[in-house]
Amino acid sequence: MSYTFPVTPHAMFEDRFEQFVALGVPRAAVEEMRGAITDMWSDTTGGWVFEWSRLARRHLAANQSYMASLAYGCAKFPCLANEAKRQALAHQVTAYLAAAHGFPVKFERRLIAMPFAGRTVTAPVHLYSVSGRHVQAPVLLISGGVDTWKMDIHNICVALAQGLGVTVLAFDQPGTGENPAPLAIEADEIVLGLVKQARDIGNGKVAHFGISFGANYSAMTGLLGVVDASVVLGGPIDRAFTKEALKKLPYGMPDIVSNAMGFDHPPTMQEFVSAAAKLSRRALLERADNAPMLVINGENDYFVPQADTRVFEGRPKTEAHLIAGAGHCARSKLPDVMSLARRWLSDQIGAAP
Repeated sequence: MSYTFPVTPHAMFEDRFEQFVALGVPRAAVEEMRGAITDMWSDTTGGWVFEWSRLARRHLAANQSYMASLAYGCAKFPCLANEAKRQALAHQVTAYLAAAHGFPVKFERRLIAMPFAGRTVTAPVHLYSVSGRHVQAPVLLISGGVDTWKMDIHNICVALAQGLGVTVLAFDQPGTGENPAPLAIEADEIVLGLVKQARDIGNGKVAHFGISFGANYSAMTGLLGVVDASVVLGGPIDRAFTKEALKKLPYGMPDIVSNAMGFDHPPTMQEFVSAAAKLSRRALLERADNAPMLVINGENDYFVPQADTRVFEGRPKTEAHLIAGAGHCARSKLPDVMSLARRWLSDQIGAAP
């Protein structure tokens, strides 16, 4: 289920231009796309998918499969609201796998079967490792948010595999990409199933790194104590799901999240608030048996209130950091954030730099 919604390419580029550059798309290419795209949903000249896909095909013609995967990744942004977006994701997977032989780490795409809602479902995950000997190393689960998925955070996955000596297991959070579950509290079962599988893949130690909305799930696994360490970067935890906060979400984010939740129509504010409120981790925050947790966000995040970071202050085995002068996920200070996270994870799970 999905639906398109009113949002302008201008607004998307205003919000995400630097993010696209950070993911690896050349700045000149992003500028080119900003000038060429006039519509968010049409698959014709000037359409978001059409123009990004045309850029991807140029890369393919030049035997640049990874760059093509980046362009297709932008084409499917911000959600799979129509068939053109879904086709762009399929093309991204094809291009990414074609590029995998050139990755600087060992790579494997694996289908993992897990229980969900009384049946068995499968989800593709991506494994990154320096040695390829997964059984000898801890496993670090990682996912991005509602519009930045496992292939989009490729550089982070590679850097963590290289810097920590772990196996990185990247997955799409519920409601996104190739994950079979919608964005709903019931989808915790999928993430908990991945944690269990990760213990069997590696040496038994498992950590979880969540970015943006993906950090809602790493907060869940950390607060439950089912992982050995949890990093929560820019996660909506509790106050982000209040009506007051949800009404302030900019850049089409309510509709992006609603698509992930499985709505087939623009929900009313009451429908949206009711569905979102179920994703609050307030009940888990009342527990005191959490795993070691590192919680980080920028102090100027316009998606997630500061309270969702500050609520972790003073918890046992927990560090909480609000980064001055930074926004959502402290993206402008990401090198410093990743350095902090690598050092902290190395201490927690015994990874070897």
